[in-house]
Amino acid sequence: MTTETTEDRGLLNNKWFQLSVGLLCMAMIANLQYGWTLFVDPIDAKHGWGRAAIQIAFSIFVFTETWLVPVEGWFVDRYGPQVVVLVGSLLVGGSWVIDSQASSLPMLYTAAVISGIGAGCVYGTCVGNALKWFPQQRGLAAGVTAAGFGAGAGATVIPIANMIAAQGYEQAFLVFGIGQGVVIFVLSFFLRKAPKSAGPVRRSGLAQTKVDHPPSRVIRTPVFWLLYVMFVMVASGGLMAAAQIAPIAHDFHVADSPINMFGLILPALTLAISIDRILDGAGRPFFGWVSDRIGRENTMFIAFGIAALAIILVTQLGRNPVMFVIFTAMFFCVFGEIYSLFPATAGDTFGSKFAATNAGMLYTAKGTAALLVPLSSLIASHFGWHAVFYIAASFNLVAAVLALFVLKPLRAAFIQADDYGLQAAPVTAER
Repeated sequence: MTTETTEDRGLLNNKWFQLSVGLLCMAMIANLQYGWTLFVDPIDAKHGWGRAAIQIAFSIFVFTETWLVPVEGWFVDRYGPQVVVLVGSLLVGGSWVIDSQASSLPMLYTAAVISGIGAGCVYGTCVGNALKWFPQQRGLAAGVTAAGFGAGAGATVIPIANMIAAQGYEQAFLVFGIGQGVVIFVLSFFLRKAPKSAGPVRRSGLAQTKVDHPPSRVIRTPVFWLLYVMFVMVASGGLMAAAQIAPIAHDFHVADSPINMFGLILPALTLAISIDRILDGAGRPFFGWVSDRIGRENTMFIAFGIAALAIILVTQLGRNPVMFVIFTAMFFCVFGEIYSLFPATAGDTFGSKFAATNAGMLYTAKGTAALLVPLSSLIASHFGWHAVFYIAASFNLVAAVLALFVLKPLRAAFIQADDYGLQAAPVTAER
């Protein structure tokens, strides 16, 4: 394993090339989360474990993916991205191989732990590296990187669905698991550390600190915990939708309804998942780019508000196959931006030096939100999907208000204190 850093020259030291490598790595782990919903009902049909029990594996995956990212981020901040992503590739590939052989829930849960650790290695590394390579365009860089995770499954949803139907879900796990792992393994050798020199450049409507805050200080700030609570609120609704979209479509009796789009006839569920993944990915760099220009909190207010509206429209009109496709697409278009806005906000607020670790600590909010996914199945079984949707919509509305009226002034005051040198204590102890 080579250890070149900023002394490298040529293509490997080009920030756009590094962004592209991170994007491809992220695309290769997308199915671990967004392709999972295709396997839930086939697994249940074969083993009869029940949706709620099977979805515990999804929560375990998300929980382990997120909660170990700060540790993985620490390794990235200290040793660079290559080794962490290489280890992640082995875990990513091996997890789906285990899934292909799983004959019990404990075995399924074990694979979820392995896949979560592997995905976290890749996700935390690529996002943290992007924040460091692009200190002046963090929203765009984090959005482009996260787009791979959002849209990466879009190209493989139909092949996976077809393989499950023709050869069984076990073969789909095996083939795609090995393929995804091999691609990440090769790409890991092209990743490089970012330069140390680039500092924040103040732009209109965009507040950035001049101080590099270490994790021990970040975790004691009210700004971090407000961001954390908002992340949990918004992520919970999106994770519920991502994990439950197939069961919801079946319960709404629209899953197998044929829809003709541009001469291509597809079942509503397959079409919805494909479009959702594409728009989820496209929304991440778009809203990141917007936030680089109008500010993080203003963009959050707009996106979270649209998400709440989309959830309500799915509730009211989602039993029509076309409306189900349109409004789930509308929701995922604005949901994915949390994976660009929150890391970019963390980088702006706490600096670049410890960006991978600090963004990783914030990313654990996704793991906290994942704990609500099995709960959504239980709520739906007792009160219907309407109850789940209205809870998710309420979370988004509250987060939108918090972004504009609480986070914005609080973060401005925090950065102003940095400008006056009130928080610029030495950080040598955490190098």
